[in-house]
Amino acid sequence: MHSKMNNKINQVTENTLVVGIDIAKRVHYACFVDERGRVIEKAFAVHQSKEGFESLYEKIRLTMKETQKTEVVVGIEPTGHYWMNLAYFLDQYGIPLVMVNPMHVKRSKELDDNLPTKHDKKDALVIARLVKDGRFSYPRLLKDIDAELRIGSTLRSKLTEDLSSIKNRIIRWLDRYFPEFTQVFPSFGKMALATLEKTPLPKDIERKTAEQLVFLYRQVEGMRVPQLPKAQLLIEAAINSIGLTEGTEMARREIATLLRQYRLLENEIESLNNQLAEMAKMTMEYDLLASVPGLGDATIVDLLSEVGSFSLYENPRQLIKLAGLTLRENSSGQHKGQKHISKRGRKRLRYILFKVIVPLIRHNEAFKQLHEYYTTRQQNPLRGKQSMVVLCGKLLKVLHGICKKKVRFNEKHMMKDLYCLAEAA
Repeated sequence: MHSKMNNKINQVTENTLVVGIDIAKRVHYACFVDERGRVIEKAFAVHQSKEGFESLYEKIRLTMKETQKTEVVVGIEPTGHYWMNLAYFLDQYGIPLVMVNPMHVKRSKELDDNLPTKHDKKDALVIARLVKDGRFSYPRLLKDIDAELRIGSTLRSKLTEDLSSIKNRIIRWLDRYFPEFTQVFPSFGKMALATLEKTPLPKDIERKTAEQLVFLYRQVEGMRVPQLPKAQLLIEAAINSIGLTEGTEMARREIATLLRQYRLLENEIESLNNQLAEMAKMTMEYDLLASVPGLGDATIVDLLSEVGSFSLYENPRQLIKLAGLTLRENSSGQHKGQKHISKRGRKRLRYILFKVIVPLIRHNEAFKQLHEYYTTRQQNPLRGKQSMVVLCGKLLKVLHGICKKKVRFNEKHMMKDLYCLAEAA
């Protein structure tokens, strides 16, 4: 840790111009300091436009010439997505960009004037001085296929949320007009959707036979063989329904609209999944990641979208930190605090890891046995969730290892590590 910090500090020399920028939606503020934190240029406005960015670049270039600086580093406090346009603009000119932690900015701003006041000009200077002290991290600007996967994966996540929202609205509609429907169709399969499309209300079903319903549902696109027993149960449910009978004309329109939106989102998600899977297969690491039993195309897409290339990271600990799985504890004097994960990292990456670790424990023999070892060992046995956290870190180490060494996953090799752990215990 100290060596990394020293390397960052050493990057800012007497030949370095340090630029701190406080990011906003329309107008940023930039401040120039030297390697000691002395102000070279007071905070000035930078508009979120091509002219504003070009003006900033020219000001950096002229200031470097006037102060005889040969290097420059730009530091920002990330605010939403507003920093991305500036980051890619600076990248075109080869100007390095670093990020400071918003929490560091918040805690450091009182050091100069002993006041908790906040404004853009003050924040720009605070950011610049944090960069000077080496308190920054390196953002990864996604390009080419990595950028496509990140945007596509985010879009799929949003579409899935929208689909879930539409499904909840359909359930709410059923609770009002056909509450018995979910007893016949607990899930939204093809026959359930066909039923809602052709006979959404109980009175549409009451006077029909099961055979007539099956014939009717078979006309719906994609519906091949409707189930006769289900149709019979549907008739019984309709006869005894307590659903509302008022406002049915608009109710029909509402459910028809919801079904169109539901089918549209389903088709869009399926099409997007196929496209993302094809893109992922074009990456150099797809075959290596796919060699791990339990990792499907959707998970590989999500992992690549969050991490990018695993081989670009020098150490798997960087991935564990990126996921917010680094352990932290609060201890003081004789008090020994419990250890918890930091949760400071990419929240979605952490969610993906926890989601995939469950099927891995079930279907991957190596992870299954490792989970059993952690939860049943005599010394310091872990609870189920604690073991899953450890295994998430183990998964990142495995994925980093196979991508860095360009070898396929070897279950026997991983089992050897387990035997070594058991013997050491």
